[in-house]
Amino acid sequence: MTNHLLHSTLLNGKQITITGSKSETNRLRLLQALYPHLNVENASNSDDSEVMLKALEQLKTNNQDVLHIDVHHAGTAMRFLTAFFAIQEGKEVVITGSSRMQERPIHILVEALIQLGANISYERNQGFPPLRIHGKKLTQHKVTLPANVSSQYISALLLIAPSLEHGLELTLEGEITSVPYIQMTLALLHQIGVTTTFEGNHIHVAPLKISNSDTQTLTVESDWSSASYWYSLIALSKVGTQVTLSSYHPKSLQGDHVLATLYAQLSVETEFLADHQIRLTKVAMPPVRHFEANLIGAPDIAQTIAVTCFGLGISCTLTGLHTLKIKETDRLEALKNELSKLGATVTVTHEQLLLDATTTINEGVGIATYQDHRMAMAFAPLALKVPIVIHDAEVVSKSYPSFWDDLEQVGIQLQKINA
Repeated sequence: MTNHLLHSTLLNGKQITITGSKSETNRLRLLQALYPHLNVENASNSDDSEVMLKALEQLKTNNQDVLHIDVHHAGTAMRFLTAFFAIQEGKEVVITGSSRMQERPIHILVEALIQLGANISYERNQGFPPLRIHGKKLTQHKVTLPANVSSQYISALLLIAPSLEHGLELTLEGEITSVPYIQMTLALLHQIGVTTTFEGNHIHVAPLKISNSDTQTLTVESDWSSASYWYSLIALSKVGTQVTLSSYHPKSLQGDHVLATLYAQLSVETEFLADHQIRLTKVAMPPVRHFEANLIGAPDIAQTIAVTCFGLGISCTLTGLHTLKIKETDRLEALKNELSKLGATVTVTHEQLLLDATTTINEGVGIATYQDHRMAMAFAPLALKVPIVIHDAEVVSKSYPSFWDDLEQVGIQLQKINA
């Protein structure tokens, strides 16, 4: 089924509640499995987080000789669970995913775990899922891997590090990618009492011993990536339009909180209110005719920003995007394809996107989403400019299941069409 988004004006002053960050939730779910005394509140209701929780529960309740886990499209779950299952002594797990997941490389993480003593093999293609993992005690505590890879590989290692007998000494070679996500992982470890250091390209995580009687509750902040689509909607609205979102903190662990700074350049003001709410206001027409940003620390908002700039009729240069090639789809090529349908002129390389300014937008275009939730949500705000069709609209459930309902709440008119 698809959703046909009709041209509409955003209703002013609405309040939207967004569930917990998928990134924080999945990290805390894994830590909760390692340390059952942890309670998690405001957890994400996304498909990815549900897949993560289900897999962890299967390990506890399933007595099969070999446990088969399918994470579908959930890349975070694939990386984090690979590390988690590697340390489950005596357990044998085969972990797989969708056809796209089986095309996404994982050899760097697997090789790092093998350096630590893990027993992991490939079921089909070398370097790619599915994996067969024989859980065992990992006796080594030093590992080196390239720094310019997905931060999920690094976070996967950091999350299991406190449960290793000697902790972990991790050396990253080269320029580090997505530092905010690494810092998020370390901050969550710190919250549960883990001692860590991150100096230069060296990270040390000390082992953690906790009494299971010492319960601790951690509350997940709402997802800044999900907030990005509301920033885009406000940016594309008339001056004075507002929306209030919850629940957010000015000192967020999430790298995507840079949205507040970036969208200020596009005339969206962010005001932090009481009770952890933020109010977004369109304060003027954008003063810039060209927008530039290095998104190496927040690549997940690249699609949203590119579409916003297109809708505003301004050019943009976005860099630091090399990890987008191995996401749910090749997001750079997908962006180029779909923006071009709408009349944009786009150039992409392995790590940047260049968008020329244009004053016209083709109407009624069908946007392919490539089984990628962020493609669907990033293009939806253009409904404020022209009628637009989003194919495979249900894909948003991967990270923001209530997205379409929330859009209807603020006045965006949706017509569902059979595929």
